[in-house]
Amino acid sequence: MKIEKTIGALIIAGAVGVLIPYTFLTIIFEYPIILRQDTATILTKFHDGGNRLIWTWFAFAIAGLPLLPAYILIGKKLENQSSLVRVATTIGVIGLIVQMVGLLRWTFVVPVLANEFVSATDIATKAAAITSFKTIHQFAGVLLGEHLGQLFTIAWTVLMSASFAKLKLMPKWVNMLGYISSLIYLMAQAELFATVMPGFPVWNMAGFIGSTLWLIWLIVVGVRLMLNAER
Repeated sequence: MKIEKTIGALIIAGAVGVLIPYTFLTIIFEYPIILRQDTATILTKFHDGGNRLIWTWFAFAIAGLPLLPAYILIGKKLENQSSLVRVATTIGVIGLIVQMVGLLRWTFVVPVLANEFVSATDIATKAAAITSFKTIHQFAGVLLGEHLGQLFTIAWTVLMSASFAKLKLMPKWVNMLGYISSLIYLMAQAELFATVMPGFPVWNMAGFIGSTLWLIWLIVVGVRLMLNAER
């Protein structure tokens, strides 16, 4: 019972921890809408945000750390009861780490490029900063954090929802919420392909809705685990 309480608390802490800095970023940096603007605007606005914005991005990157031990602990607890859980744990941990690496570019790489762009007095230096940002954003952001990181997270969610259903650990509606949030989250991948294939059909709200539902699902799972321990 104690381990279920611990897992539930870690899951809730991780989900809420991610939600708080994300909310701040939407207020002080207009994230994620800002990413649809031109690179010069992004770098200038980031520079204007100063250290507060850098620390907010750092908090956003590491706030999900409680989910790492939560994934591992729930994996150890259930792996002997469901063969899917062992695979899910590995996938989930990789997904979290990859997303964290992608987000940390905003703390340790983007500030340098933003300073270079704003302080540059010639067009060539500004152009170099813009090209560098686009490259690191496409690699660390689109490829690692959003594509691989989100795909692995979606896979973990689906596998865990299937395991919860098999072991009857969660109500059916909780498992359905896991599947639905995963499906919508998966649809957000279209926006990533649109960065290299202009005109690719995109549902702009998929990322926001999918990630929000996923965080709600996480919190519900955490609460249910704590309630199960009480019973």
